[in-house]
Amino acid sequence: MADRTGLKFVGYVFASVTLAVVMACGFVVKSHADGRFALDSTSAYASPR
Repeated sequence: MADRTGLKFVGYVFASVTLAVVMACGFVVKSHADGRFALDSTSAYASPR
């Protein structure tokens, strides 16, 4: 069975990863709302012949 300090360390690791993901998602949403970032760019599609 794991000790309390090991579980606390694992909790801090998971919390920091969760915080990083939330901040990255917030950055993407804010950039998309400001118009600097286009998620649905039409240049990714092949042009019809």
